[in-house]
Amino acid sequence: MACEMGELTQTGVVQHLRNGQLLLQAYMRHSLLPAGWSPRQLWLETTGKSRTLQSGLAFLYGFLPDFAWPRVTVRHQWSTLFCGAACDCPARNRYLEEEQRRQYRLRVADARLEATYAEMARALGLPPRQLRAANPIDSLLCHLCHGLPFPCLQTPEAASGSGRGASKACLTVEQFAVIRRQQLDDEADKRRAGLYRKYAVLAMHPYLNRTAGRMERAARVKPGETAEVALALSSAHDVTVAPLLSALGLEEARFPRFAARLVFELWRSPPAAPAAGMGGKPQAKGKGKGVVAGGGEPFVRLLYDGEDVTFHAAFCRLHKRHGARPLCPLKNFLTFVRRDMFAVLNASSYQEACYKRPPG
Repeated sequence: MACEMGELTQTGVVQHLRNGQLLLQAYMRHSLLPAGWSPRQLWLETTGKSRTLQSGLAFLYGFLPDFAWPRVTVRHQWSTLFCGAACDCPARNRYLEEEQRRQYRLRVADARLEATYAEMARALGLPPRQLRAANPIDSLLCHLCHGLPFPCLQTPEAASGSGRGASKACLTVEQFAVIRRQQLDDEADKRRAGLYRKYAVLAMHPYLNRTAGRMERAARVKPGETAEVALALSSAHDVTVAPLLSALGLEEARFPRFAARLVFELWRSPPAAPAAGMGGKPQAKGKGKGVVAGGGEPFVRLLYDGEDVTFHAAFCRLHKRHGARPLCPLKNFLTFVRRDMFAVLNASSYQEACYKRPPG
């Protein structure tokens, strides 16, 4: 069956079904969703692109043994940044424009890349500028990952059936390799320049802030109860995941591949036994101000494509990993999202960072 432009392919469906099955095996014993779960306990949000809805539903079909369409409520995010009602941020747009100018300067300075674009444009009968603007790496990756031949165009001689040795002009793996090499060079230069990181912090703070609030509320739920939202799934794009990784300080993480996944886990340690007072009776304690309600300390774990990257993230890089509890406290993540992530912008809040006037 042929897919329309921009829709999820059958290979993509299988990848997301497999993602769901992998996470089902990982979390089955934890009972994330209770039997007979209600629609409010499962949060699913997608963008306006049909493939994000298709990806989310394919994942849920693999993840939930009792999956039923009528029980799923889908929330629509109009922006690929999932910024909800907090999308207005002039500084974010400014950093993005500066980053795009940096990318352009690096590309045009690469003589081999420019020559490759010219070769590809001739092969396809397109102006080089049009081919460059189309960002052909995405199309070529789709062909490569699905085992399809690269695009070809018949030469005039081949089309008319005349001419000796008439043939098709095709794009090649060697041309793809040149573009991919430049992409890796760009990623290194991007980290050095630091503009993308500033953009990413402002782009993804609204999403991270909602995630932090949701985890904090879940951590307050008493043992034996179920959080209002037990499972939150955001089905997004590579242009969502890439800035999210950067905002978290995962600068060395590879660019999101097809069906990439980033998982935020909330853990709670067993409640500590009360200290014994006089006569062996439990010692009374005053009411604290932490996020825990009737249980142990909450922790957060971060996994990118199944790999634990918690202690590579900015909010936990300096935490003692090999102590008695080799986990990252949730409070580290909350403090990072609500204050510390803005240090790279010399600000202490999202509002200040977004509306701060540029120097000069």
